[in-house]
Amino acid sequence: MKKPIRWAAVLLTLAAATGVNAQEQKDTLSSQRAGQEQGVNQFTLDASLLTRGELRRGGLPSDKQDKNENEADFVVDRARLTLGYQSDRLTNRKAELSVNLTIQHEGVWGMENGGDFNIYEAWAQVKAKNGLFARIGRQELVYDDERILGNDDWAMAALSHDGLKLGYEGHGHKAHAFVAYNQNGKNVNGGTYYTDGYQPYKTMQTLWYHYDAKRLPLGVSLLFMNVGMQSGTEDDYHTAYQQLWGGYLTVNPKPLLLEASYYRQTGKSSLEYKSGHELPLKSWMAAVKATYEFSPKFSAYAGYDYLSGDKEFVVPDPGHIGLTQHTEITAFTPVFGENHKFYGAMDFFYVSAYYGTNSPGLQNLYGGASIKPVKNLTIDATYHYMAIATDLKLNKSLGHEMEVSATWKPMKDVKIAAGYSFMAGTETMELLKRSTNKRKMHWAWLMFTVSPRIFSAKW
Repeated sequence: MKKPIRWAAVLLTLAAATGVNAQEQKDTLSSQRAGQEQGVNQFTLDASLLTRGELRRGGLPSDKQDKNENEADFVVDRARLTLGYQSDRLTNRKAELSVNLTIQHEGVWGMENGGDFNIYEAWAQVKAKNGLFARIGRQELVYDDERILGNDDWAMAALSHDGLKLGYEGHGHKAHAFVAYNQNGKNVNGGTYYTDGYQPYKTMQTLWYHYDAKRLPLGVSLLFMNVGMQSGTEDDYHTAYQQLWGGYLTVNPKPLLLEASYYRQTGKSSLEYKSGHELPLKSWMAAVKATYEFSPKFSAYAGYDYLSGDKEFVVPDPGHIGLTQHTEITAFTPVFGENHKFYGAMDFFYVSAYYGTNSPGLQNLYGGASIKPVKNLTIDATYHYMAIATDLKLNKSLGHEMEVSATWKPMKDVKIAAGYSFMAGTETMELLKRSTNKRKMHWAWLMFTVSPRIFSAKW
C-alpha cells in the first residue's frame, strides 16, 4: 500500500508544479501583452566633456612687429548635459514622442566671465509609424557630408537652429522641410529688424531630399535653401534673399567610395546696402573625392574642391581708402557647413576673413591616408595644395598644408586625439591674409573627450 501512496504523492506534486508553471507562464504572457498595450517609456541622461589645448605659431594678421605677437597658447573646453525622453504610447502606439534637452557651457580656461551657458538643443518630435514626423525647437541640421549644413562641432559653441522641421523617412526615401524665423525680442513695435542674434539670418526655408538605391549602390541628395539676411540700421534696414541649390552624390561599390557635389548661389547680397543698392549674387562650387579601402586597417583618399571667388575688393566702409567697386558678388559662401573638415585643419579659409574682405575663392587639391596600426588607434595624414580661384594679377598659389592627426579610444566613453599642421605659404598668401613669420605657420593640438551615459531607465 505504501508504493501506490508514494506514486500518488509524486503525481500530485507534479500536477501542482505543472499548474503553477502554467499559471506563471500565463501571468508572464499577460504581463507582456499589457506592456505591449501600454507601450514603453525611456529616459536617458548623457554627459559630454571636451577639453582641447592649442598651440599656434605664425600666420595670423598682425599690425605689430613683436616677435611674440603671432604666438597663441590656450585651452578651450565644453561641457554638455543631455536629457532624452522617448515614448511610443501615442494614439495606440501608432506614433512615438521624443524630447531632447542639451545644456551647454563653453569657454577658455581662465576666462574673466567663466565662459558662456546656453541651451544648445531643446526640441520635441512626434514620429508616426508610417514615417511622417514633425520636430519643433532648437535643433542641429546635419545633412550629407556636412559641406553646406553641419553642426560645426570642432568649434566649441557648435551650431544649432531654432525652427520647425517636417518630413518623411521610409523605403529608401528621406524628405525634410525646415523653416525658421528669428527675432531678438518680442517687441510689439519695431520687431522686424534683426541683427546679432543666435543665428546670422532673419529667416530661412530649406528643402532636402535623399534617396538610397542600395542595390546599385547609389545615394542621391538634393538641397534647396532660401536665406533672408538683414543689414542696415533699425531706422533703415533691408532683407536680401539668397538662394542655394544643388546636390550630393555617392557611389559605393565597396571597397571604393566616390563622392561628388555641386551647388550654386543666386539672389541678392546685402553687403553694400548702405551704399544704396543690392548686388546680384552669382557663385558656385564643385567637389569630388575618391576613397579606397585596401583593408579594414588601411585606406587612402584624394579629392579636389573648387569654390568661385570675387575678382575685385569689396568697397570699404566710409572714411577708408576706396578700391574697385563690385558690380556683383561671385564668391561662394559655404553657408552653415563644417569648413574645418574640408578646407584645411588650420582654418585659414571660410573661418577667418581675408584682408580687405576680399574673397578670391579657393582651389583645394588634397590626398591622404588613414591607418589603424593597433586596435582603437587611428592615424591620418593629409596634404593640401591651396590656390585662389580668380585672377588677381598675382600668383594663384597660396601654399602647401600638411597635417597629421591620431585618435585613440582607451575605453568605451573616452577618446584622446592629437594633431599637428604645418603650412608653407606663398607671397600671395602673405598679401591676402597678412600672414607673417616668413609665411611659415605651425599649429598643434591635444584633445580629450569623455562622453558617458550616466543614467538610463525604461518603464
